[in-house]
Amino acid sequence: MAGFRLKKAYTMPKEELRVAAEGLASRLEEKHGVRSQWRGDDEVHIKGSGVEGVLTIEDGEVGVSVRLGLLASAFQGVLKAEVQRYLDEHVT
Repeated sequence: MAGFRLKKAYTMPKEELRVAAEGLASRLEEKHGVRSQWRGDDEVHIKGSGVEGVLTIEDGEVGVSVRLGLLASAFQGVLKAEVQRYLDEHVT
């Protein structure tokens, strides 16, 4: 199974970071048809056709881990770039 992992350090307040994470989940829902669900205050899970992932908020670092099925793996580069760009623009 293909996939990718991204990490991004942050210094912004966790409340603002949660808003940014919700924005990323909403964007992925809109553009790629995945569903998102928060588990606690520090993890949002996404799942869709051939896509499964989790965004975790830890002290000082955001982590994104995504697994892609065979068909979705064709879009790995595009999806990874989109998530990285969102993190770069919204997480400080």
